[in-house]
Amino acid sequence: MSATPDARLNPFLQRLCEARQAHRLPLGLRELAEEFGRGVLEFLFPHFARTRRCEPADVAAEEARLRALLARALGWTPEAGGASPEAVDAFFRRLPAIYDALRSDVGAIFLGDPAARSPDEVILAYPGFFAIALYRIAHVLHELGAPLFPRLLTEFAHRETGIDIHPAAMVGARFAIDHGTGIVIGETATLGDGVKLYQGVTIGAASVRKNLSQTRRHPTIGDGVVIYANATILGGDTVVGRDSIIGGNVWLTHSVPPNSVVTHSDNLRRERPADDLIEFHL
Repeated sequence: MSATPDARLNPFLQRLCEARQAHRLPLGLRELAEEFGRGVLEFLFPHFARTRRCEPADVAAEEARLRALLARALGWTPEAGGASPEAVDAFFRRLPAIYDALRSDVGAIFLGDPAARSPDEVILAYPGFFAIALYRIAHVLHELGAPLFPRLLTEFAHRETGIDIHPAAMVGARFAIDHGTGIVIGETATLGDGVKLYQGVTIGAASVRKNLSQTRRHPTIGDGVVIYANATILGGDTVVGRDSIIGGNVWLTHSVPPNSVVTHSDNLRRERPADDLIEFHL
């Protein structure tokens, strides 16, 4: 029977002990992110709730529980102090706007997918909506200056859906993701209103050098752009003009003007008048 190692005689165990003492993040932060993310979805959409709680006192109790979770996640408790509790109040003041934005996203996904039978199906069954919802929650917390926790929220969505949206990305209204697996949207990306993405799309950086971390590295996608499966759009100077269509498997590292159609071949079936379109064949 082996003896328990004595930390005083084991330099590695001593290092671990010192690292634990120096650790200042709230414990269980990944689990807090998942609990808070699911909790906000249950609070906003009864589709995710396991019990029907309609009385005002029940709704108020749910909000109070979420406030306590967020305060813990941001490192603030009445006993320990930590991040300012004003950040919690600021988040909940913005919750109605998050809800309205998500209702708009649901409508865009439903109207853009003939296979969707109802908005309820979008909310419950579409991984794109789940990822968008957690992104919108995380983005507000990022704007409020919350450290790390927003990233954990979007990584929770990433684990669940395969959709990776950085919380700092700027995404406009009526955002639609169809299928969704493998989508990546980088930190400094900007997407306008009414953008639609299919599976495997990357809106990424042309260079990943660390010394570029404070520069714009990701593309700007204009209003009404549709990007089909497995297209890759790279670079902070790349701008895709409004109402453009980016075909599947396209590799794009330069800007295109509004109303463009970018494909790999000349076999383009036009759904709009030809004089409205500018073609780019890569």
